[in-house]
Amino acid sequence: MNGGEAVIHMEHVWTCFGEAVVHRDINLTLRQGEILSLMGTSGCGKTLLMREMIGLHTPTKGRVELFGVALADAGESQRQQLRNRCGMLFQSGALFSALNVFDNIAFPLREQRFLDEELISYLVRLKLAMVGLKPGDALLMPAELSGGMVRRAALARALIMEPELVFLDEPTSGLDPVLSEEFVHLLSELHQELGFTVVMITHDLNTLYELGSSVAVIADHGLAAHGSIEDVLRSEHPFVHRFFHGQRARLIFKETA
Repeated sequence: MNGGEAVIHMEHVWTCFGEAVVHRDINLTLRQGEILSLMGTSGCGKTLLMREMIGLHTPTKGRVELFGVALADAGESQRQQLRNRCGMLFQSGALFSALNVFDNIAFPLREQRFLDEELISYLVRLKLAMVGLKPGDALLMPAELSGGMVRRAALARALIMEPELVFLDEPTSGLDPVLSEEFVHLLSELHQELGFTVVMITHDLNTLYELGSSVAVIADHGLAAHGSIEDVLRSEHPFVHRFFHGQRARLIFKETA
């Protein structure tokens, strides 16, 4: 962990729906420039926890701070200002099928009523180059893109507002091993170059190993393990041990264990 300012701070967070408990006493802090990988079984509440981090869902109990602001104390206008400092890469890209690549990337700017089209064009072309797409790709429709191109276009859209905090939901899901490796390398380069903070939901151990500076594993409604990869590998929790000490995991983490 580095000593940067806290970008996200969650303290004694509980999430309940009636009698059903999703999260129990979650405590974690993510500091500026870190990458946090959220892991756990399907349905354990990873996406819901991410929504709570950005103020799109209010937990039943506990305190959530984003950029040092307690979300429960912030009005909707202030919450939106905080969200504007964030970018989101949705699972499978989630490009708007009726818009071409250019208009998909420009969408967040226009949504914020950024009306200087000449500057929008410049920023979109800049982000296209940044993610390794060609100028001509801006005119393509999402249906004309390969899986890797969809992810790159979606990443350009997530970065168009120059976010300080980027949320990645299964960024390599559905990509073949070569495209996945290329995309992870791109993410790593951009993270080092731009210095943004990352929260990433992933099940992919290779992505975790290449990108993750810290890991939070959700199991049994709470944080079963939280810390560096080395810390998580030492966990005795049954789910964590099974997930991180299987045959494939041992091959990936053999230098760490």
